[in-house]
Amino acid sequence: MEEGKRPLLERFGEALEARIRSVMPDPFIFAIILTIAAIILDLLLLKPYQYVGLKGTVEFLVYSAWYGGFWKLLTFSMQMTLILVTGYVIASHPLVRRVLARIASIPRNTKEAAVLAALVSILLSYISWGLSLIGGAILAREIGRQAALRGVKIHYPAVVAAAYSGLGLTWHWGLTASAPLLMNTPGNFLAETLKELYGRETVPLNETIFNPYTIINFIVITVAALIIYWLIAPGRGKLKGIEEFAPEALREAETAEEKPKIETLADRLENSRTLALIVVLLGAIAVVIELSTKGISRALNLNTMNFIFLMAGLLLYANPIRYARAFYSSVRGAAGVILQFHFYAGIFGLFNTVFEPVGKSSAQIIAEALASAATPEIWPIVAFLTAGIVNLFIPSGGGEWAAIGEILVRAGHELGVPIGKTIIAYGFGDSWTNLLQPFWAIPLLDITRTRARDVFGYTIALMILIFPVAALSLTLIPYRGP
Repeated sequence: MEEGKRPLLERFGEALEARIRSVMPDPFIFAIILTIAAIILDLLLLKPYQYVGLKGTVEFLVYSAWYGGFWKLLTFSMQMTLILVTGYVIASHPLVRRVLARIASIPRNTKEAAVLAALVSILLSYISWGLSLIGGAILAREIGRQAALRGVKIHYPAVVAAAYSGLGLTWHWGLTASAPLLMNTPGNFLAETLKELYGRETVPLNETIFNPYTIINFIVITVAALIIYWLIAPGRGKLKGIEEFAPEALREAETAEEKPKIETLADRLENSRTLALIVVLLGAIAVVIELSTKGISRALNLNTMNFIFLMAGLLLYANPIRYARAFYSSVRGAAGVILQFHFYAGIFGLFNTVFEPVGKSSAQIIAEALASAATPEIWPIVAFLTAGIVNLFIPSGGGEWAAIGEILVRAGHELGVPIGKTIIAYGFGDSWTNLLQPFWAIPLLDITRTRARDVFGYTIALMILIFPVAALSLTLIPYRGP
């Protein structure tokens, strides 16, 4: 087929891939550039030099806002690291890997492979964004490996990009969604605001992730994403297989699990299934009491979900030392997150620190400017776009919500929009620009041995093409209030 006669969206995806490959830096460099951009934005929006001079400006921006922000998200960063690592541990279990390998044998070309990788990533994202990220990466690598071994030509970067769909589209509507879980956590940072506006301190999950509005939007976005990936994944042309990115994958062979040598009392304790199951039983009792006392829609929060995944991993391995070793090795996949989260916390500080002479932060100015022109009908789009823009600078669903959540809640309340609808619209915007912001893709890139520049042309194409679908579905699908 001649290049000019190839489908338009295929050529669009490939053109973006080529352009992004030449300009997108490593995610850590991206964080540094965004730090500088945030400082410049603070200078433009807050104009501190007009109030406190050069010395005061440097002290406010560098010390109070940036350096102070470095340490404001330590608890949340550990919660996010645990979600990622527990997802990594579960996805790396031999049983899960065998299931993913079986699934990976299905596709016969790039289009089928991209749709399959996107679907699995999106479905896993409903359970856990960490499981989606790592499971999707393992699946993409296995699809590439099996295709090469069978002599099937596929374009590996497009498949890897599709495997990032859960993090780029739907994770903030699932069981590990940061903003809904934070708002359902007693003592959350907006508890006083909620009490003032709504007479309660939490927002139960039946108003957010379990609401029909969310579930229908989840289905619409999933179907749209699968169609888009089918259209933009290259059917022919210059297809780059896994051998160009991870040739060592072709030498991998499934190895049987070695039986541990039990020679001493320490060996027996380390490999004791009984000890593992006792801990899992204790954990199960705690979770049952929590759920039965508070109800599912009120009991599930970040701490509860992390606890459940910790216990689920231990049950899956049923061996304390094997579980511990899997955990230790999985932490490596979170190294980039652990390093960069603090830099993004610094950006969070730059955006969220109130400059007293002005009485506002940069995040508040941005959110208020976008909200000022809103009406109840278009408010979901405004909240979605606001979250998408701020997510580029604070790529953390909870951290970003801490920065602009109060503004969105108050603006939505003034417009008469249900708070659950505001949170869900925000959640999609936060997910949506993950398709441009490579921070959370670090573990996926490490597993698949690709670079951000190799795959983000396709994710950005998806981000652009799915925008009108999201705008229409968030606006037109009715919300059922409590």
